[in-house]
Amino acid sequence: MKIVFTGGGTGGHFYPIIAIAQKVNQIIDREHILEGKLFYISDSPYDREMLFENGLLYEEINTGKMRTHFSFKSFFLNFFDIFKVFFGVINAFYKVFSIYPDVVFGKGGYASFPTIFAAIVLRIPVVIHESDSAPGRVNKWAGYFAKKIAVSFIETADYFPKKNVAWTGQPIRIEIEHPANQKEALDYFKLEKDVPVILILGGSQGAELINNTILDALPKLVKDYQIIHQTGVKNFKMVTNMAKIALTDNQHELRYLSMAFLNPLAMKMAAGVATIVISRAGSMLFEIASWGVPSILIPITNTNMDHQKKNAFNYARAGACSVIEEMNMTANILTSEIKRITENKVIYETMAQNAKSFAKGDAAMKIARVLVNIALSHEK
Repeated sequence: MKIVFTGGGTGGHFYPIIAIAQKVNQIIDREHILEGKLFYISDSPYDREMLFENGLLYEEINTGKMRTHFSFKSFFLNFFDIFKVFFGVINAFYKVFSIYPDVVFGKGGYASFPTIFAAIVLRIPVVIHESDSAPGRVNKWAGYFAKKIAVSFIETADYFPKKNVAWTGQPIRIEIEHPANQKEALDYFKLEKDVPVILILGGSQGAELINNTILDALPKLVKDYQIIHQTGVKNFKMVTNMAKIALTDNQHELRYLSMAFLNPLAMKMAAGVATIVISRAGSMLFEIASWGVPSILIPITNTNMDHQKKNAFNYARAGACSVIEEMNMTANILTSEIKRITENKVIYETMAQNAKSFAKGDAAMKIARVLVNIALSHEK
């Protein structure tokens, strides 16, 4: 049995693939399936160690990206990337034919196109998953050929053929699906016991707007809150240095903790101690939902199909979060919204309950089961 996973080189594509691969491995072990092999094909391994830990063999395919916004720069980039896509498809045909998997799973993103295209031509079954409220271009196209389509938001089903689509929710990695207990998490971060904690997640690359707003609000926030701030690797030194300046001679300076990136253990601990989460509105919101923690989402403006804004407001309609759009993002507005949620017990508990209700915890296993069933039937 051979399964190929493919997706764009971002955490939003990569981590759900890892979550599904973990469940596939559980099925292989439990059902004693012989010669089960998993592959990951993309233009970047994203995290080689995580691929190795979960038994995924990496195959690289370089490809191009077609930009929809018009400018002279994008025109020239698209011109050259046409050739990258062409050679990426040729390479994908060679690698997919060499592996000849029983099923291909696509998570979306431009890097998944060559592999999915090759699978369709070679008549290999394709399964896709869409995390956003509005699908990206590759998944929208692939949906016409996919044997099964899984979606995280029920609204997304409208973009795909009804007979093949299922609302599964978002696959979440085993390591962070369940938060650590509070005492363990407090000890891990060396935090005070009775002071609420704000967890800030700007994505693996960080978010400059969120970082800057937090820095502006920092002296006011540390009076009443402790802060765990994932800054992004490239922003870590600058944010940490600015925070030291902002908190000079502040008696509560130790209430602020900046980290370049939260690995799975640190994320699990942070989930266990977070009172409220501030985040972008990508697929991370499903992990926040699984923790049952209220959140404030700041969607990126002008994303593809405006998906982050749609994600944020769909989640807000479920009563699980508050949304602040980028144009309204100031230190005063953010601080007021944090206080409104955390200081009103009714609002807080209602949001926490709605977040937990929104999460569908068995998504990874449902998709893994479908992949294994298709793969085994394709072998025969």
